[in-house]
Amino acid sequence: MTTAPVWNVAQPLEAPTPTAKVLIVEDEPLIRSTLAEFLEQEGHSVATAEDGEAALNLASQQHFDVVLCDLQLPGMDGVTVLERLLRISPDTFVVLVTAYATVESAVEAFKRGAHDYLMKPLLLDEVAAKIRHLLAYRRLHLENQWLRRELHQQFDFSHIVGSSPSMRQVFDLVRKVSASRTTVLLIGESGTGKELIARAIHHHSPERAERFLAVNCAAISEDLLENQLFGHRKGAYTGADRDAEGVFQHVGRGTLFLDEIAEMKLGTQAKLLRAIEQKEILPVGASAPVQVQARIIAATNKDLAREVAEGRFREDLYYRLNVVTIHLPPLRDRREDIPELVEFLLARHVRNQGKRIRGVDHTAMQLLLSAPWRGNVRELDNALQRAVILSEGPLITVADLPPDLAPDPDVCLSDDLRTAVSYFERRHIERVLRSSQDKKEAARRLGLALSSLYRKIEELGIRMDRDKN
Repeated sequence: MTTAPVWNVAQPLEAPTPTAKVLIVEDEPLIRSTLAEFLEQEGHSVATAEDGEAALNLASQQHFDVVLCDLQLPGMDGVTVLERLLRISPDTFVVLVTAYATVESAVEAFKRGAHDYLMKPLLLDEVAAKIRHLLAYRRLHLENQWLRRELHQQFDFSHIVGSSPSMRQVFDLVRKVSASRTTVLLIGESGTGKELIARAIHHHSPERAERFLAVNCAAISEDLLENQLFGHRKGAYTGADRDAEGVFQHVGRGTLFLDEIAEMKLGTQAKLLRAIEQKEILPVGASAPVQVQARIIAATNKDLAREVAEGRFREDLYYRLNVVTIHLPPLRDRREDIPELVEFLLARHVRNQGKRIRGVDHTAMQLLLSAPWRGNVRELDNALQRAVILSEGPLITVADLPPDLAPDPDVCLSDDLRTAVSYFERRHIERVLRSSQDKKEAARRLGLALSSLYRKIEELGIRMDRDKN
């Protein structure tokens, strides 16, 4: 029996363990054994060494999270052990233990790479607290590394999901414009990822260390938008009790992303044009202009050329924005990217929800591949988030997906050419028949003899309304 394929995703990250592998380096047997017994009761895995040479041999054979090392050891002192051990295992935490602590010795130990210091006689609870603190620090450090990597990948255009020809063209344009400070216009339907592309451009620009600020021009009234963009001076209007910078000043040499630019009113458009052309703005209530250096990336889901023709958008601003245009394709035009998108998005939701979901079953993937996705990637992301929340099994099924999600009737998923041709032929004839008064008119529009149309209807199993003869 043939097994339907399962579309797998990465497993959620396991919670970090609160225990550690500890090496105790101590020449006094009673202290060594007492400390080892206590830490094992605390749940740690413990190894012991009576001198520096034995400790280094153990460290070269296995990794230790924490090393408790006495400063006064026979043959090789604790500082020497510290230095040599960190060359073997740089990410191991080393805590020096001594009965003769001074400020100078502590400073010297920290300079050599020690992470903490303990005084003899040892208090066992203090030792346990030190280890917990070091493990918490390591967990935080690793989480910060993971977050930085996620942030880098989130805005790294080489990690924006999509390998279709249309997306490869987008990536190529992003690579080319990232190195410059030219104005970029992003055009695409809602949910196609315009802000993600804008952030990727900024992330790979020479000014990546500068700010990135996004403003949705459709979400703010004209007066508030002007104030947010250009700022105001004290006394410009009632309640303006101090000067306030707009985002043009606040972003510095960074990137200002103006989303839904077509919704900006003509008066504000004129001031934006001045900011782009003259590199200066006039805050509300100001008598003198202010120099600005922001790079502009604008986005819209409208046809700006048509908006210009119909008088709703300034032609001069359109040409200033339209230096480089990047068209983001709708998801329905790059269905070959859907499996990769599903894997990427599902893994994120599985991790966030703490679920153990391995992937998507074959039937659910077929539905995901054939849905119309009018909301594009955003709609797909929402559907998968819902599915992860509702799923009670190891695989996402059709029952977990939104109930109103239905296949696009214009989509055929078969790889067989004859099947695909028959499918589209049937859909095309059905559309013409529905919009024609009778079969005779439909045959004429299809370029077929009436007898040929009847034969096609029978071959393709097309059902007809009784009133169409």
